[in-house]
Amino acid sequence: MAKFMDIHRGMNDISPEALAAAHDADLALQDSEGVEFTHAWADPESGMVFCLSTGPDMAAVQRVHEQAGHPADEIYAIGVEV
Repeated sequence: MAKFMDIHRGMNDISPEALAAAHDADLALQDSEGVEFTHAWADPESGMVFCLSTGPDMAAVQRVHEQAGHPADEIYAIGVEV
């Protein structure tokens, strides 16, 4: 399975509870696409949210986010890590 980092923009002032709800929505749908969302972070001031996942490909990650109601603006494959 590949690892991905995706970015959502425009989520200004997102609360911890709203971030948890969005992440929970992804978790509820992830099995349908063979994706596993492992962590989410947010910067409420800039409105950026970052999600870490593993899955078969970027399209599967995006489909889960779309079904959950918050499509990613960008998705990156993580090819190298230390």
